Amino acid sequence: MFDKLKKIFTKERNDIKMSKVLYITANPKEVEQSFSLQAGREFINVYKENNPNDEIIEIDLYKENIPLIDPDVFKGWGKLQSGKGFEELTDAEKTQVGRINELTEQFMEADKYIFVTPLWNLSMPPMMKAYIDTFLIAGKTFKYTEKGPVGLLENKKAVHIQAAGGVYSEGPAKDAEHGNSYMKTVLNFIGVTDVESILIEGTAIPVPGPEEIKAKASERVKEVVKNF
Repeated sequence: MFDKLKKIFTKERNDIKMSKVLYITANPKEVEQSFSLQAGREFINVYKENNPNDEIIEIDLYKENIPLIDPDVFKGWGKLQSGKGFEELTDAEKTQVGRINELTEQFMEADKYIFVTPLWNLSMPPMMKAYIDTFLIAGKTFKYTEKGPVGLLENKKAVHIQAAGGVYSEGPAKDAEHGNSYMKTVLNFIGVTDVESILIEGTAIPVPGPEEIKAKASERVKEVVKNF
C-alpha cells in the first residue's frame, strides 16, 4: 500500500510543469526610489503566488560579475575557434570567457525572463547591454544561415518592465526610444517571440503624478502576469 501511494505521489510531482524564471534587474537605485523596480517586485511577488513550484533566479546586474567584451574575450574566443583547448587560454582569458559561457548557459536553460530597467538617455543602462552581449551568442542562441540569422530559443516567454521620465511609446519622441524597442528586437532575434512590455511613462512629468502612474503600472502588472 505504501509503495502504491509513493508511486502515485511521485507521478503527480513529476507531472507538475516547473519553469525556471530569470528575474533580471539593471538599476542601482533602491526599490523605493525606482518606478521600474517597484513594478518588477510586484510582478515577481504575484507570479510566485500563482506559480509556487517554479524556480526563480534573481540577477541584479549591478551586483553580479558581468564581463564586457574586451580584448581578453576576443583573444580567448579566437584561440578556441582556432582549435586550442580552454586550458591553453591565459588566466585573464579563462576568467572572462568562462564567465560569459556560464551566463549564456544559464540564460539558455531558463524558460521565462523578466527584464526590469529604466530608460536612461533614450536607451538602457550599460549593465543590461553588457548582459545582453553574454547571451547573444552565434551558434548557441542564434545561427547564421543562407537565408539570414535564425533564433535558436523556442517556446520561451519574456516580459520587459521599463520606466521612463517622458512618454516614448507614442507621440513625437517615439522614434527616440531605444530601450524597450531594442529589447524586443534582441529577444525576437534569438527566437523569443512571446514578449510583453510594461511601460511606465511620464515619471518626471508633474501630471498625472507618481501615485496615479504607480496605480496604472500595477493594473498592467496584474494584467500581464496572468498569462506569463
